[in-house]
Amino acid sequence: LPSQQKGVGMHEPLVDAEGFPRADIDLYQVRTARHNIICLQNDHKALMKQVEEALHKLHAREKEKHAKDEAEALAEAMSQNQSLPQAFAKVNAVTPGSPASISGLQVDDEIVEFGSVNVNNFQNLQNIATVVQHSEGRPLSVTVIRSGRRVHVGLTPKRWAGKGLLGCNIIPLQR
Repeated sequence: LPSQQKGVGMHEPLVDAEGFPRADIDLYQVRTARHNIICLQNDHKALMKQVEEALHKLHAREKEKHAKDEAEALAEAMSQNQSLPQAFAKVNAVTPGSPASISGLQVDDEIVEFGSVNVNNFQNLQNIATVVQHSEGRPLSVTVIRSGRRVHVGLTPKRWAGKGLLGCNIIPLQR
């Protein structure tokens, strides 16, 4: 305020002890300056309120997004766990040109289902041998886990130049 040196700020009285306007200051200038300052303070308050509301919205959105991301990650983890059934055996060798090789079976594939054999009814490799003998010339549905994914393979056991009807070696998984 220009008149500050005369002891007039925002709150000092503009009248003397007897209630008359003070003669030692320019009343119009003081009133105009006070008015301008109050208007600027109100504008500042309104702007700060907008900033505060925007920050609240931003943080609420961030929180929602974070919660949604966490929920999605959890749901994905759950579905991953559900979609990968228990394997009971593993392919540790595949002969090139064999029925197993032609069907796309690969070394390190973990077998989840081999025809009718699965983790619930598998006792030993004889179970698989029996299914293979009974399915000679007919496609078998084989489900494996390959690098964290479930893969379906159509495997037809049949006589070929090599040994056995499959041309692969399967070992039971130690659980």
